Amino acid sequence: MRKKIVAGNWKMNLTLEAGRILTSEIVNMVADEVKSDVEVIINPPFPHLHPTASLLEGSKVKLGAQNCSEHESGAYTGEVSVAMLQSFGSDYVIIGHSERREYFSEDNAQLAKKVDGALKAGLTPIFCCGETLETRESGAHFEFVCNQLTESLFHLSEADFKKIVVAYEPIWAIGTGVTASTEQAQEMHEKIRTHLKSKYGSAADSCSLLYGGSCKPTNAKELFACADVDGGLIGGASLKSRDFVDIVKSF
Repeated sequence: MRKKIVAGNWKMNLTLEAGRILTSEIVNMVADEVKSDVEVIINPPFPHLHPTASLLEGSKVKLGAQNCSEHESGAYTGEVSVAMLQSFGSDYVIIGHSERREYFSEDNAQLAKKVDGALKAGLTPIFCCGETLETRESGAHFEFVCNQLTESLFHLSEADFKKIVVAYEPIWAIGTGVTASTEQAQEMHEKIRTHLKSKYGSAADSCSLLYGGSCKPTNAKELFACADVDGGLIGGASLKSRDFVDIVKSF
């Protein structure tokens, strides 16, 4: 039975006080309204991690970070290590988000190092993959996404692979209001699982695959009903407690 997961990625949004209010609302609403066994995760910006961890204490909501350094420590001004994230109480860390790949030129080899570091620190990587509109229109989208997985994950042992969550982001549907159809989402998720099986066999059947592309309360139920979609990595809708919790309740 694969774990159902809904993770909220706040990106670079909210002041500290606004983040506290949103976290408190989500914690209370999840406690009152969510009866399923779905794993709920909040991924705030780095400055929010410690205060958010305090607000999540004793709740069903888990803490995650949006990124990490591939270096353990040292003279890397502005970077945040996995040991720091672990000390803040983070359970998860997003690795390889499309915005990190595009704006900060993170490549598959670098992301493989981040995955290794996160696992060593006891964090669960939410590894992101996905294609641009240009790649999809060229017909190379399956090959492109599979290559991302191969170059960043296929060095892992089966034991470590079992600790990974994969999030598929159709880049052309992030923040655009355009959502992949349920058929497109399922088609790519099925392809991802098949590719993971080519390396890890039946272990891929237990890997949670998340959809991350303009998922909203109005389409979450349909997306989550797809055979290989096990939840969502939520951007804009995670900044509104009502919308986020309604997505959580879509299972």
